[in-house]
Amino acid sequence: MAEPNPEPIQRRGLLYVLSSPSGAGKSTIARMLLAAEDELTLSVSATTRPMRPGETDGKDYHFVSNDQFDAMVANGEFLEWAHVFDRRYGTLKSEVDKTLADGRDVLLDIDWQGTQQLKQVDPDIVRVFILPPSLEELESRLRGRGTDSDEVIAGRMERATAEISHWAEYDYVLINDAAEICAAKARAILEAERLRRSRRTGLVDFVRTLTG
Repeated sequence: MAEPNPEPIQRRGLLYVLSSPSGAGKSTIARMLLAAEDELTLSVSATTRPMRPGETDGKDYHFVSNDQFDAMVANGEFLEWAHVFDRRYGTLKSEVDKTLADGRDVLLDIDWQGTQQLKQVDPDIVRVFILPPSLEELESRLRGRGTDSDEVIAGRMERATAEISHWAEYDYVLINDAAEICAAKARAILEAERLRRSRRTGLVDFVRTLTG
């Protein structure tokens, strides 16, 4: 019997969301994922906050004015956007669509507000929430940055409690007590979600070659 010669089983890109309260290690986990996964691309958000030392426009964020952000909202350029610490952040639809069309996955570093909006726009997303091991450890990490005043840290801790209350809205919840272990779990989630039947185009045709 001749060997089956099916079309290659391809996979459509997925939206992979990471959320956490400030200081829980979301950015560190994101960097580890991006370093380990060639098919994963970070969505570069637009923001109204000022550029910080060492940041690059278009790489870390697209830095825009409040007027520019208003125009982008009015033009429907965002998949989602939200207020975070008196600044606004938004995910650019054009960038995400292009990346997915290229067959790559998109990593989104967004909060619960943005995740709720995104779920309404595209239900087929993977949502991962990262928790700190304790609120005491979270406050210690924020103080360890050495960049915020006591007043700012108090505000971040108050907001963290509100953000954590949304943990049950996510598909997966990880406790970040060790960055390497947490990143490995986040990567395992990504790998499993890539193998979902619904995301593997061409699989039906392949099975048909096996069953006749």
